[in-house]
Amino acid sequence: MAGILAWFWNERFWLPHNVTWADLKNTEEATFPQAEDLYLAFPLAFCIFMVRLIFERFIAKPCAIALSIQASGPQIAQPNAILEKVFTAITKHPDEKRLEGLSKQLDWDVRSIQRWFRQRRNQEKPSTLTRFCESMWRFSFYLYVFTYGVRFLKKTPWLWNTRHCWYNYPYQPLTTDLHYYYILELSFYWSLMFSQFTDIKRKDFGIMFLHHLVSILLITFSYVNNMARVGTLVLCLHDSADALLEAAKMANYAKFQKMCDLLFVMFAMVFITTRLGIFPLWVLNTTLFESWEIVGPYPSWWVFNLLLLLVQGLNCFWSYLIVKIACKAVSRGKVSKDDRSDIESSSDEEDSEPPGKNPHTATATNGTSGTNGYLLTGSCSMDD
Repeated sequence: MAGILAWFWNERFWLPHNVTWADLKNTEEATFPQAEDLYLAFPLAFCIFMVRLIFERFIAKPCAIALSIQASGPQIAQPNAILEKVFTAITKHPDEKRLEGLSKQLDWDVRSIQRWFRQRRNQEKPSTLTRFCESMWRFSFYLYVFTYGVRFLKKTPWLWNTRHCWYNYPYQPLTTDLHYYYILELSFYWSLMFSQFTDIKRKDFGIMFLHHLVSILLITFSYVNNMARVGTLVLCLHDSADALLEAAKMANYAKFQKMCDLLFVMFAMVFITTRLGIFPLWVLNTTLFESWEIVGPYPSWWVFNLLLLLVQGLNCFWSYLIVKIACKAVSRGKVSKDDRSDIESSSDEEDSEPPGKNPHTATATNGTSGTNGYLLTGSCSMDD
């Protein structure tokens, strides 16, 4: 074990040439980031999760009820023992062959069976009230942490001149505000990493899991080798659009369509500007070029920049989805559901059904307008 730890914490990987861990030990004159500080994130992640439960129960839920958001879910599928057995024991997404067999067995047309399975799947989805509460919690946290980040960074020299991220590196002292900012962000992403398995399931679960993992790795990585200054820029930049997204979702669930559309446009503008403009031209410029000039590359420098480039790849993917939603919004006159909506629409399945069957009259499975799905989640802080 000692050999493994010595290999993992090899100074020639983590630190610039001629710098050792002993050089970064805390003294009476200066405090530096220590790897053991990050253990604090685990109990704090649990505390954040508990605060979330309390917030959703006693603050978000009363707000939702005041906005006439009901706890009722989508339309209930009519009871059928045979279909229920197939749904619970075999498959929730029957193929064409199984649909034909069930059609003959029950004397139902295929369209009716498809509708039953769609409604039955939607029964397991959360209600609009639950989704509103989740969005209100995230809106509140993102607004707080972004506000804190702006107030902290406007007093720092590296916000105005990114070369200060590398002057005297890695002998840059850790301030109380910076330590709090980092541990708070890391704790939040650990809480998201675990709660993602119990939260609303969406089609991009894998992408979001990768996003949370990259976020945690970047925050941890940049803290351990004291790249925290540039790390704060990445965090604050990626937090800038998140509150707008969650606000747009809340307006959507409350059926404030004009407000939803306005907030979504604002979110899209901020997201694309920060993720595809400012991030590569400002942050990646300093991590790739200014740091090379002032400090020079070393092994963990390459890893850190590769992770940031992966973040940029995620930013491009989410920007594509946002533009796709915006194009649909222009054609429909309002912001519609995104492609990872947690409630299935009737048209999605019916368009792909085989011809030759007489369809029943289509009904929206969520009982609401086409806007009541999830808007795109672009939250990727350190990244996002």
